[in-house]
Amino acid sequence: MQVKSLFSQIWQSDPRHYQILIQSCLLVYGLFWLDFEIELLGVLTIISTALLTQFFCLRFFKVPRFDFRSPLASALSLCLLLRTNILLLMSLTAAITILSKFIFRWKNKHIFNPSCFGLVAMMLLTGQVWVSPGQWGSVAYFCFLLACLGGLVINRAARSDVTLAFMFFYTAILFGRALWLGDPLTIPLHQLENGALLLFTFFMISDPKTTPDSRAGRILFAFMIACGAGFVYFWLYRTNGVFWSLAFFALFVPLIDWLLPSERYQWSKINLGVLNNGVNEK
Repeated sequence: MQVKSLFSQIWQSDPRHYQILIQSCLLVYGLFWLDFEIELLGVLTIISTALLTQFFCLRFFKVPRFDFRSPLASALSLCLLLRTNILLLMSLTAAITILSKFIFRWKNKHIFNPSCFGLVAMMLLTGQVWVSPGQWGSVAYFCFLLACLGGLVINRAARSDVTLAFMFFYTAILFGRALWLGDPLTIPLHQLENGALLLFTFFMISDPKTTPDSRAGRILFAFMIACGAGFVYFWLYRTNGVFWSLAFFALFVPLIDWLLPSERYQWSKINLGVLNNGVNEK
């Protein structure tokens, strides 16, 4: 019973534990069964670069404790989303992703979701980086969807409200547009069956360190991102609308926190089965 209680504490104490498990399983399945457009060497390059960048940044900024969870979660997101034919660009994207956590901060809070910033920055700067369309087939998609929904149940204290709000607003935009134009509803359903969208919704927009502190602020944030994504898709006719939208509206989070203040989220730490507060986590 004590072991079971410890594992329950581990899963519920920090949403990154469940995120790392689910992303790792999906990545292994994708590499060996779904034939993802990324090789094992690329995966190792992204993960090793992210961990090394985190280590050297912690040394430079004199943060006493190295925590592998944050860079590993970001690196796994890149492995699933980032696509390029150049190994050096994979490494550079991973480095920029981790550096953004230390450089772009406001009142000791990240401004950008690291993985989103790395992807958007490299798409803007190089033109040789793109985001995987996330078309994995219906079986993999629905299994991953169930796993993501399971994460909302396990991590009850995490930012599930922003995830649910974004799902509601974005789905409403897709179906509302289809009904307005008289399109068949299979079109918005197909637009929602996207693995990259699931990763974004459950593991990126819900990042507790980059979302507004208050619940009202997070719901407003989700509405803004959903509208921005719709604008990019349907008015600018560009792909990856959710990523562009999140990167842009992340700049408004300090303003939202000022208008709708609340207590800031803190990661919980488990060390030898004892919960305690960590220090200077980045």
